[in-house]
Amino acid sequence: MSHFLLALVLACLSFNLYAEQFTRFASAKKHLIKTLPENATSLYCGCDIKRQGKKLVPDPTACGYVPRNAVTRSGKPNARATRIEWEHIVPAWEFGHQLQCWQDGGRKNCIKTSAQFRKMEADINNLAPAIGEINADRSNYRFGMITGDANQYGRCQVKVDFKQRVVEPPFYARKRIADAYFYMQKTYGLKISDKQQKLFNAWQNQALAAQQSNKAL
Repeated sequence: MSHFLLALVLACLSFNLYAEQFTRFASAKKHLIKTLPENATSLYCGCDIKRQGKKLVPDPTACGYVPRNAVTRSGKPNARATRIEWEHIVPAWEFGHQLQCWQDGGRKNCIKTSAQFRKMEADINNLAPAIGEINADRSNYRFGMITGDANQYGRCQVKVDFKQRVVEPPFYARKRIADAYFYMQKTYGLKISDKQQKLFNAWQNQALAAQQSNKAL
């Protein structure tokens, strides 16, 4: 399936709110691995996801993902390029910094002392399957638009600007990302900058326009 067609298909999918609530990130991940749909794809590359025992791995054959770094600095194979991890769309760093517990001792302190942080960290509405290497490269960078072609990860259309600390997701992932941010804003009072708010509104509107155009075909 072409990236354009995949974009139209995924733009038609609504953001499904999950009622299950967890208080530990580890429990949320176990649940998501167990209940992952057969047709699930990775967030940033649209790669099919396969099961290998209890692990989830990306299938790069159709999506064209190529690791940015096939080996680590120590010369070992990059294990994160061959596994699926659960990405916090709104990074733990971003929502954690808005809580006092983070100011008093970072993420470890929040996990230890804040029930609110643990609930936010484990909220499956903010979690999506992503290739580990891209999860690592995204880090806690903000989302935005980047000039130039996407060629860091083969045919995968995600872009990462490491100097500016910005990530541009492919079209078909943008509504999912915008929906997650607005969900966290509504549910937990997440503060979103005006610039990011405008960007996410634009992404939602673009997805709606693509959906309407698809219906007209």
